[in-house]
Amino acid sequence: MRDRRLAEAAGRRGERLAGWWLRLKGWRILDRRVRTPAGEVDLVARKGNLVAFVEVKARATAAELDFAIDERRLARVARAAEILMPRYAGPGDDIRVDVILITPGTRPRHIENAWTG
Repeated sequence: MRDRRLAEAAGRRGERLAGWWLRLKGWRILDRRVRTPAGEVDLVARKGNLVAFVEVKARATAAELDFAIDERRLARVARAAEILMPRYAGPGDDIRVDVILITPGTRPRHIENAWTG
């Protein structure tokens, strides 16, 4: 149970850092930790007419990040994004699924349009 709580706290820190990083890059954070029947979206962000549904992965080492995201996880985020689109996106808006990878001592790595399925 303690490990789960530590992982949860690390995940929340990673999401805060990712939100901060996106704001520095000109994004506006619309929502955080949005739950749907298909799964959860960590961040919903907007920049101009682009709405990104963002999966955040924080790991202790860069090597662990190599295994943090896979097609199954991205598909879950994409399904959740489809459910959430009407809430956050309007006519003429572009939508995409992004991933932000975070590990201590490095800048966040922003993978744009990570899901093309």
